[in-house]
Amino acid sequence: MSAVNPVFPDSFKHVTMGGHALDLTKVHVMGVLNVTPDSFSDGGRFNTFDAALKQAEAMLVAGAAIIDVGGESTRPGAKSVSSNEEIARVCPVVEALVNKLGACVSVDTSNPVLMREAVALGAGLINDVRGFRREGAVAAIAESEGVALCVMHMQGEPDTMQQNPSYAELMGDVSAFLQARCEVLQQAGVDAGRIILDPGFGFGKTLEHNLLMLHRFDEFLSLGYPLLAGVSRKSMFGALLDKPVDQRMVASVVGASLAAQKGASILRVHDVNETMDAAKLINALRQLED
Repeated sequence: MSAVNPVFPDSFKHVTMGGHALDLTKVHVMGVLNVTPDSFSDGGRFNTFDAALKQAEAMLVAGAAIIDVGGESTRPGAKSVSSNEEIARVCPVVEALVNKLGACVSVDTSNPVLMREAVALGAGLINDVRGFRREGAVAAIAESEGVALCVMHMQGEPDTMQQNPSYAELMGDVSAFLQARCEVLQQAGVDAGRIILDPGFGFGKTLEHNLLMLHRFDEFLSLGYPLLAGVSRKSMFGALLDKPVDQRMVASVVGASLAAQKGASILRVHDVNETMDAAKLINALRQLED
């Protein structure tokens, strides 16, 4: 593997997200839009319709290829919200992003009802931190042709996941989980070309687990699917640097850049402007090696 140009399987170089096609040999930035009152990083800042739309527009102008809308906080210790509340938070924003801004929209949810609603409104990606394990989730995404899906690994649930997480062998355990979920999805009729994988930094992982996954991130390419990395402002940087959430931007951009160098095609971030600078540099260097 080159320092900046990983070897991607030919069959997974492109993915269609609704009406948008992404070349996954390039690095793309996904902007995080939390329409919740209790997100770990920006809870309450964008949980009104106008504020959410303004933030999304700013991220698109900065170069975000995808806007990831979430209506349920999955920070450590977070409590679940009702299906109706999550739908009420997310759907008006998704509709506006698609129809007013022409955005490629991802919806961060484990709720099968919201999955169907979001796809009907034009969302191009469903990003499920629970790996489509909730009842009805596999069926909901299987019937939504033309929509990509991101399968993430999480040990436990948000309210318990950071209570002494442990693994027999971290990389093998995470890879085995992701592969097993891909097999379940494909058995249900999901085309492999729709699937993206996320090893789940910070979701049931200690600092040491997160650092090891980042160091060996390229090993996940052997699973044969495009990769998404979400390290933005995570508690791993708080533990490593002893800095609060609003002072983790530099570490977040460096972490995202390292993941991109090791094969991540999509970087899920809060700091779009700064991460775009890094992505442009990495993409320029990749072109020199083509």
